[in-house]
Amino acid sequence: MWDDFDENSDWDEDGESFEEEQNRIYRHPLMVKAKDIVGLTHALVGSLDEARKELYGGIMMEDATLMSSKFAGAEAIDDYVAKMENATIMKVHAKSLRAMTFQLAVESTHAEEHLQLLRDAIEDYRKLFVDWVRGFDSTEKYDDGWGIFTD
Repeated sequence: MWDDFDENSDWDEDGESFEEEQNRIYRHPLMVKAKDIVGLTHALVGSLDEARKELYGGIMMEDATLMSSKFAGAEAIDDYVAKMENATIMKVHAKSLRAMTFQLAVESTHAEEHLQLLRDAIEDYRKLFVDWVRGFDSTEKYDDGWGIFTD
């Protein structure tokens, strides 16, 4: 069985191209900004009292982390439909996280300047997001049978 293994195979080359692709994704400005947002969100959630942390913390961290994970998924594929689905999820979570900063402001949980830091980061993310989505190739679409983003 193992005698069939070719030591001169392209296995290592595939690993290198995978690493290069991962580096490209994680160095992308949108991913860098998403990571900043995760850090800011983590700091805000960490300073909440226990009741608010339980009420809002999980939602806020989910919003922040999905923004980066869905980006990685979308950036790794060419399919327009799948990219748009991921982009839509990213947008929804960014808007949800931004809205949560206003809820926290109403409850006076943080100094306005701290909440504004997260809002500003989300605004920077939005601008990068718009440019990123404009770069999608709509000819690279595969109909998944659900009828969304196919026309």
